[in-house]
Amino acid sequence: MNIIKIKDLIFQYIREGEAEEREVITAIDGVNLEVEKGDFVVILGHNGSGKSSLAKQLNAILEPTKGAVYIKQMDTSKEENIPKIRQTAGMVFQNPDNQIVATIVEEDVAFGPENIGVETDEIWKRVAVSLKAVGMEAFRLQSPNHLSGGQKQRVAIAGVMAMEPECIILDEPTAMLDPRGREDVIATVRQLNETKKITILLITHNMEEAIDADKIFVMDKGKVVMQGTPREIFSQVEQLKAYGLEVPHATELAYQLRQEGVNLRADILSNEELVEELCQLNCSI
Repeated sequence: MNIIKIKDLIFQYIREGEAEEREVITAIDGVNLEVEKGDFVVILGHNGSGKSSLAKQLNAILEPTKGAVYIKQMDTSKEENIPKIRQTAGMVFQNPDNQIVATIVEEDVAFGPENIGVETDEIWKRVAVSLKAVGMEAFRLQSPNHLSGGQKQRVAIAGVMAMEPECIILDEPTAMLDPRGREDVIATVRQLNETKKITILLITHNMEEAIDADKIFVMDKGKVVMQGTPREIFSQVEQLKAYGLEVPHATELAYQLRQEGVNLRADILSNEELVEELCQLNCSI
């Protein structure tokens, strides 16, 4: 069963220029896409490919110019559906400071469910569960201003979780974080997907974050130009580079070795797989 269905989606906006010139920009150009309930899906694309515009369509922040977006069969262009859509599909943005509104961590996490009319006792139950799920229960009474970037992002995720969405959309949530912060946030997201079966749609430019996805969509110039499993996508190194994208480090090294005549698989994703392949190759010589 799909939780997200996008049909023939076009999104255009007008960019003002000099001397009253106006240019129509097509940010999303005829996208068709489906995400199954419980999946971990990654959308890749260079800057300007349309992936962030697509993310905002899924939470009804932007409205289709043409085509349609459905969240659990609810049309995002229907105003009466928007509250339920935003409760079903929570959104986490690149900068956690843009989502943190309270001076105490627990109050910030409580903000979302309070706004949708959840009863007080239930709110605090959700706050406790959400903070525990992201590993931030020990910081419950602290000010978000005293947290690291990664910790703030986990609080932002907890705030979305407290609304009990079935799907969480993350628009480059690790772009402003250091390596440790990135690892913590992605580990949190994976855990939510695996243990609570929350559908995850992660928009990123970091290839390492896409390795464990169920499915990857690649966008370029507003279109979905590739889709498949991580092995299917990352084995096409030259095509990805043509779209201005990199591949995971181990995949890139294996690719370079193959260019030098080393007989390695094309679908290597991790350092462990690369080491194993090289060991087997060495043993067979």
